[in-house]
Amino acid sequence: MSSDALVLFALNATWQIAALALLALGLGLVFGLLRIMNMAHGDFVMLGAYAPVLTAQWGLPPLAAIPVCLLMVGLTALIVERLVIRHLYARMFDSLLATWALSILMREGAELAFGPQFRNVPLPFEGVTQIGTVGYPSYRLLVIGLVAAGFLALWLWYRRSLTGLKLRAMVDNPTLAEGAGINTARLSAGAFVAGCLLAGLAGLLLAPTLSVYPGMGLDALIRSFFTLIVGGLGTLEGLAVGAAVIGGLQAGLSAYLSQTAGYLGVLILAILFLWRRPDGLYRHR
Repeated sequence: MSSDALVLFALNATWQIAALALLALGLGLVFGLLRIMNMAHGDFVMLGAYAPVLTAQWGLPPLAAIPVCLLMVGLTALIVERLVIRHLYARMFDSLLATWALSILMREGAELAFGPQFRNVPLPFEGVTQIGTVGYPSYRLLVIGLVAAGFLALWLWYRRSLTGLKLRAMVDNPTLAEGAGINTARLSAGAFVAGCLLAGLAGLLLAPTLSVYPGMGLDALIRSFFTLIVGGLGTLEGLAVGAAVIGGLQAGLSAYLSQTAGYLGVLILAILFLWRRPDGLYRHR
């Protein structure tokens, strides 16, 4: 393999890892903090991906997609939490069934609102950045940088902030946390909405690199679950490990064989982990 091909492979693998980590972050947050199996996670990704479509239809500037995404996804998540999720904490199977039904409703609602057709979202800016003699899309490099900075900021916030301390106390022992004066209902609602907002922002950032359509959430959900299964459920570290393994494997197989081989390899790996190592590679201590 030539040096240029090696650099291009490394960039593509890094992009795959960053995209997977971004997609799975909201799901990992909700499961890790609330033990809620949010089967509608991919549909919040889809909702965020439609934000730039709406802003273009309304004649708004491209940057307006950010507040449109936050408002649309945030309000939907808040309503869902109030009406459904807050009654299902610590009831994993019930939450799975309820959010699966919610996923179907969101998908059908999006098809009614936007139609079943595929839509292409233009890049916010064009351009190629030269890395040695290899040119790579500047937008992808920006997303990679944002994901890395976001993960670091979230990890520091969770480990060092007062709210992060309260969340850790709630996860370890909700009853004791309530006895200590922590409003666990408000914290849980905030965590769920935050997880959905992260999913929506993932859809917004990745929309220019994907085809946007009502059923796109299913693929996002599957890829997110694969990442968490391999890395380990419930921690940022496990999510990062899973994204690195899954993204690297998919990029390698896609480069040397085909996209189909890459997806099949990821599927086989996830099945093996479910069978032989259900706790994933990273175990929280």
